[in-house]
Amino acid sequence: MPHRFERFMAHRYLRGSDGVRAGSGFLRFVMYVAIGGVALGVAALLLALSIVRGFSREIEAKIVGFGAHVQVENMQDAPLGQANVLMYELAQFPEVAHVAPVVTEFALIRRSATDIDGVAVWGTDQMPAYLTDHLVAGSYRFDPDEQGRQGLVIGRTLADLLGVSVGDRLTVFSMRHADGFGPSSPGLMRPRVKAFHVAGIYETSLSNFDEIYAFTDIRTARALFDYAPTEVSRLDLTLHDVSQADSVAVRIEDRYGFPVMARTIYQVYSGLFAWVRLQQGIIPLIIGIIILVAAFNIVGTLLMIILEHTQSIGILASMGAPAHMLRRIYLYLGLLVGVIGIGIGEALALVLAWLQLEFALIPLPAEAYYMSTAPVALNPLDFIIVALVTLLLCVGASYLPARAAARIPPIRAIHFR
Repeated sequence: MPHRFERFMAHRYLRGSDGVRAGSGFLRFVMYVAIGGVALGVAALLLALSIVRGFSREIEAKIVGFGAHVQVENMQDAPLGQANVLMYELAQFPEVAHVAPVVTEFALIRRSATDIDGVAVWGTDQMPAYLTDHLVAGSYRFDPDEQGRQGLVIGRTLADLLGVSVGDRLTVFSMRHADGFGPSSPGLMRPRVKAFHVAGIYETSLSNFDEIYAFTDIRTARALFDYAPTEVSRLDLTLHDVSQADSVAVRIEDRYGFPVMARTIYQVYSGLFAWVRLQQGIIPLIIGIIILVAAFNIVGTLLMIILEHTQSIGILASMGAPAHMLRRIYLYLGLLVGVIGIGIGEALALVLAWLQLEFALIPLPAEAYYMSTAPVALNPLDFIIVALVTLLLCVGASYLPARAAARIPPIRAIHFR
């Protein structure tokens, strides 16, 4: 097996088992610190990458739960007419998995004279699947109760603000196309009023969404907001592959022209996705610097080992060991530090990720991060890339000390004190 001697010497230096010099215990400690630095850097970077990826996936899943991959609407801030025809045509696109009609308008919602808030009433054929999975009370069905009041599904934040629970009565006021009171009261408008009961309560930790959106049957929403039977506010398209959203949106606008407008999820919620992209770029960069520092700490560690074992280097050189053999000893030593540090770091990252998934050790304020705990999404490719890059850094950092060891004159090395 080639380079057996160099690997043997590197293992001896790593264990500190090559002599009884007073400094050997300290050198072992320094070596362990170098390994620990690499391990902590690797673990921190892998966890950062996994958490940022988890954030991205969770945010996308939550936002798609409230909308779709592509939203088709009227650019003139008016309803889309002939929605049934448009739905049928859009459903023929091979990329489209589902088309859902939506009627949504802003309104006032009231429980009592003092408990009033603004909401966006969302009329739909059925609740989005993501929200049905996040119901915390009641049902996602909009069936009327015994008094004939239509069902309304609201967010936990809105329910807390209004102080309501499942079964309570709510009144919604719409000013769209409101009728006047007549010549005796010019300028005054009579809102459309509809009584509802709280059918269900959902919670997604997207506090801005949980506070605003209230879901009901699309026919009820059409009547409340004075929509024609064939009109909708928009059509929500769910695609087989979200990466095709941009191309599908462009094709829709090219095909139908003005005033049809198609917007992707990334355009509708550009602020949230810009925030996620910022984290994806900055956090791994900062943690990556930690690995870089840990790798170059190996330079100092190997230089200390060279000083400690200068006489051994001189003896090996005087016995005929060529310079490239001496270089390889220290390159192997740097490689060993990297391999051990990477192994410990990746194992530590897996354990910490499992603990976070099982026990949610890192809580988050939902108002700021749109989720109550740090999400983790492990990717095997991250582990491979981080391992290879860290290994290259460790071996690269070992080159200068290895070169210095090979250039020490044998006579000076033997007499070194």
